[in-house]
Amino acid sequence: MLFTSVSDIMGKLAVFSLAVIALAAFVGERLVALRHVLLYSRELTQNYLPNCHLIEGIEYGAEDITMLDDGLAFLSTGLKYPGLPSYSDDPGKIYTLNLLDSELKIKALNIKGDFDKDSFNPHGISLYTDNKDGAIYLFVVNHPQGKSQVEIFRFVENENALQYIKTIKHELLHNVNDIVAVGTESFYATNDHYFINEILKLVEHFLSLPWSDVVYYSPQTVQVVTGGFPSANGINISPDKRHLYVSNILKHKISVVEIQKNTVLSHVKEVDVGSLCDNIEVDRESGDLWLGCHPNGLKFLLSDPNDPPGSEVIRIENILSEKPRVTQVYSDDGSVIVGSSVATQYGGKLLIGTVYQKALICDLKL
Repeated sequence: MLFTSVSDIMGKLAVFSLAVIALAAFVGERLVALRHVLLYSRELTQNYLPNCHLIEGIEYGAEDITMLDDGLAFLSTGLKYPGLPSYSDDPGKIYTLNLLDSELKIKALNIKGDFDKDSFNPHGISLYTDNKDGAIYLFVVNHPQGKSQVEIFRFVENENALQYIKTIKHELLHNVNDIVAVGTESFYATNDHYFINEILKLVEHFLSLPWSDVVYYSPQTVQVVTGGFPSANGINISPDKRHLYVSNILKHKISVVEIQKNTVLSHVKEVDVGSLCDNIEVDRESGDLWLGCHPNGLKFLLSDPNDPPGSEVIRIENILSEKPRVTQVYSDDGSVIVGSSVATQYGGKLLIGTVYQKALICDLKL
């Protein structure tokens, strides 16, 4: 008969105890790190703008907003995203809002063509104007049945409609969050996660894995052009088309990268913003960046209606200079608007969208 000595048992218990202690220390360190990443203790001082009012008809979010040069804004609404509230089972829609119209009434765009409108779940959007014929294209990140794909539409202004052109799917476009169009069928897009499985996505954030990336797509080329982000969210391009701006949301930074001739991106700098900034809009004249941000990520994830997440708008001036100017333009504790994800300005007006709630427009103090 074989006997296990007391010393062997004690040795195994010691190893097991050390493993438990090490695991507990690791989990504790990760939780502390996540609390820091989420800015869990941050409280806002309200910073309001004059003459603010909610946009009538926007009740289920305007996650992304982008603008034409003439002040016509396009709003992506009704996003259904895992882990976040959704208060309507209706399909998502794209609206327009003319900021030069004194009534500020939204108009739903009719989608024409062979397109499944019932599963439309729009996320990030981008506009592209073809210099050859002036045609305007709207690129939309779509998540039908939780998948990721990109829809290309042509804007038919006199019919207030979007003509469906094509759907783009690719294995590299697996968790698309935002997009910036650079041609009639080409774009850069961010993947905000590496994994597709929802549980593994949580593990990815828990471990702060820097596996999120930016993908370039054209009919001839599809490739990852830069990576190393814990989560890449918003993306946009400079007015001269030489630089891309990527929201490194979990590091509270905006990453600046330069576009090379072969479409590969080279890192230039990072700018601290002190908030979890989502989508990026770029002023075509000044080059300023306008950011819709989540000032307290824990409140945003919990989405408690009794303690709602706040909203923050940040502006970056002279981002390519040695000393960019980062200023808070608007902030609210959730009593007016919940979970801001985008902001854009035109003609002295600031338009603020949210992930799942409302949209706000204010007079801008410049």
